[in-house]
Amino acid sequence: MRLALNSGVDAVQIQGTHVSSHDLAGLTSEILSLANSSRARVIVRGRLDVALAMRAHGVVLGERDLHPEAARELALRLDRKDFLVGTTAHDQADVARASAGTADYVLYGPVFDSPDEERYGAPVGVDALAGICAEGWVPVIATGGISPENTGTAIEMGAAGTACSRAVFESDDPERIAKEWVEETRKLNISEPGNQKEQ
Repeated sequence: MRLALNSGVDAVQIQGTHVSSHDLAGLTSEILSLANSSRARVIVRGRLDVALAMRAHGVVLGERDLHPEAARELALRLDRKDFLVGTTAHDQADVARASAGTADYVLYGPVFDSPDEERYGAPVGVDALAGICAEGWVPVIATGGISPENTGTAIEMGAAGTACSRAVFESDDPERIAKEWVEETRKLNISEPGNQKEQ
């Protein structure tokens, strides 16, 4: 994780759905400490309670999680006006629901082939990504099979940013791959939700 932060990413996401609250809180605290020396935001996936308790920068909610509107209301009650609320989306209906709520952005995919996301079916492809982005409902972060080689394509299709994991963390040189991904993404000089270009 330190190598990823050193690469200049704008945000890192912690997968919290299969970890105990105790362990996830400790991991979030550790990563927040590492992120203090960078400009990266720390986002917790699927666990609003931990994200708010540990003062992470935001949360990503899936279809079985609390609705984004309820998450936003709770964050505001805790005076977390800058708290980012993202959702996952796998088709046009998912994105439409996100836009009807108060989500800051959606993670949409898998755009490209990704073993991690096979349970969601075949990749949606760049044409579907372009169609979703053209609707302009909510900023879209492309995910699924993202790499330095294709992140530019996703941005050209209208994505506000990209999320990359396998290409970085399964590499023999994750810091180099992460830096290449960041550089390729930033070549297009884009503007995104919460200034998040990569996750």
